[in-house]
Parts: sequence; structure tokens; C-alpha cells
Amino acid sequence: MRSAQRQWPSKSVFPSVKMKIAVLGATGQTGQYLVNQALQQGHAVTAIVRNPGKLTVQHEKLKVVEGNIFSEDSLKLHFQGQDAVISCLGFPASFLSGVTGYTLSMRAAVNAMREAKVNRIITMTSWYTDPNSGTQSSYLIRFLLLPMIRSVLSNMFEMEHFLKKTQDVNWTVVRPPGLKNLPATGKEFLTHEGYFVPDSNGLPVGSAVGRGDVARFMLFLLNTDVWFNKAVAITTKNE
Repeated sequence: MRSAQRQWPSKSVFPSVKMKIAVLGATGQTGQYLVNQALQQGHAVTAIVRNPGKLTVQHEKLKVVEGNIFSEDSLKLHFQGQDAVISCLGFPASFLSGVTGYTLSMRAAVNAMREAKVNRIITMTSWYTDPNSGTQSSYLIRFLLLPMIRSVLSNMFEMEHFLKKTQDVNWTVVRPPGLKNLPATGKEFLTHEGYFVPDSNGLPVGSAVGRGDVARFMLFLLNTDVWFNKAVAITTKNE
């Protein structure tokens, strides 16, 4: 297994362009960081939310609209004229009925993108979505944490496979490890095309990443084609 690769900045970075971005999950913790950073970078943001009152940010380049993330017809109205879609959606674990929100919302989003002629989507899942990818993780993660959230990881894994079969959309899946509710830093990212970021011995390296840094990486992807149609595990370099 290849060791962690630093991809910040990338040689395939485009000049920074102000874009029109539709954001799903904008009222969530990561979504709020992303909306604020996007506005600070000069992007025009359309936040598609279930309850507009939950997003208290006000900005001349922010449009907050009510929409149904599981409805292609609802989404395509708001995807019209957008340059990209970024999804920060998250769904809680369920031990009884399983988790379906990731696949159902992504199918609706991709179909709506086709109708609206938008061909770029960036979304987030997690390390260890593949059931066999956590064998090198610590004892607590492997035998305690992963079983507790397996229903979430399984549906994330299904969504990733759905995207891999999608040929007409440029997608990127960002896989962070655990998340901390912290703002963006200036730390360098370590990246790997896989289910976690390995060190030179193939063992997982890094720890929980601030939600603000995950948002920072997702917005960075708007300006590069390095991770088109790929899933990238990320962490931040300890200083």
C-alpha cells in the first residue's frame, strides 16, 4: 500500500474562479463551515435546506431555499444555473431499520444534476466505509467504534459504489476520519486514494479532523481535477 501523499497544493490546480454552488446539508455542522468559507472566498451559494430558519447566516451572495433532498424534482429547480453541488449531508446510525439517506439523496441529486446540466458534485463519507478496510485500525476503533456506526458506513459504501458507476458526472468523495467541531486551520493535508491514510508501513496515520478543515478541502476541490471520479481519504499533518 502506498504511503500518505501530500496533495496540497496540487500541480493540477486551476486559477481560483468564483462559482455558483448548491450546498446540501448546509445547516449541519460541517455544512455551516462550508457555507461561510465559500462566501468568504467569493462564491455564490444556494443553500438547499429543509428548514430555512435554521440557517441564520445572511450574505448578499447567499440564497437559502427550502427543498427536499430526496426529490429529484425539488432539487433540479435549485440546481439550475449552478456550477457545482457540494453535499455535507449526514445521517444517524440505525440498528433497527438500517441507513438509506446517503444513497437515496445521492440518486436524487445526480438525476437532478442531469436535468439541470450540472456535472460536478463533491460529497463526504468517512474512513473505513469498506467493511474489510479497518483491519489495521486500533483495537477500540475496530471492535467498538466501527460496529457502532456500521449502518452508516455501509450506506456510505453503497453511495460510493453508486457514484463509481456514474459515468456522466464528475464526482469526488472526501473521506475524513473522525470529525471535530473546530474551524479551519492552515495545516497541510495528507491524502490517499483509499479507505484511510496510511503511513510508510501501511498503518493508519492521523486522527480526527476539524469540520472546518474538511470544508476547506472540499472547496479546494473546486479548483482542481486531481480527484475527479475518485474517493480520497484525508487527514491533516501534525505540526
